[in-house]
Amino acid sequence: MKVNHELYTMCMIEKDDKVLLINRPTKRGFPGYIAPGGKVDYPESIVDGAIREVREETGLIVTDIIYKGLAEYCEPETGLRSMVFNYLATSFEGELLEHPPEGELLWIEKDKALELPMQDWFRSRFPLFFQLGTFEISLVWDKEHQAAINSIEKYYVERVMST
Repeated sequence: MKVNHELYTMCMIEKDDKVLLINRPTKRGFPGYIAPGGKVDYPESIVDGAIREVREETGLIVTDIIYKGLAEYCEPETGLRSMVFNYLATSFEGELLEHPPEGELLWIEKDKALELPMQDWFRSRFPLFFQLGTFEISLVWDKEHQAAINSIEKYYVERVMST
């Protein structure tokens, strides 16, 4: 079976205890509130893809971007392996687009964001952007039965080594 790899990014933008989310309409897929992101173009780097996607979807140019983790989704029946590289941006330049292409933009307090309608997978990933260290999520999905075959979540916290 041929394996098809798809590379995506997601970038949570945080400023003054607020985050910037996009209210994606159903016609764009994954309806509800979500962080900016999208497909990485070949041969751009993963981080350049994240920066480009934020600019295209919001008008902002992120300047401090921190890698937070990997979320991957595999479908053995189709050979699909989709990998999402997740980032946190804490500073940026520019102004928000007046007519964003992916949906309405909303600055919202972090502690109120989970009250918004959003996909379950994004709701569970949301707090991971703000925890110390990085995360790794792997889901193997049985498309025919619409059920997880295997799911793994790991968290890594940096350790300071003393000399």
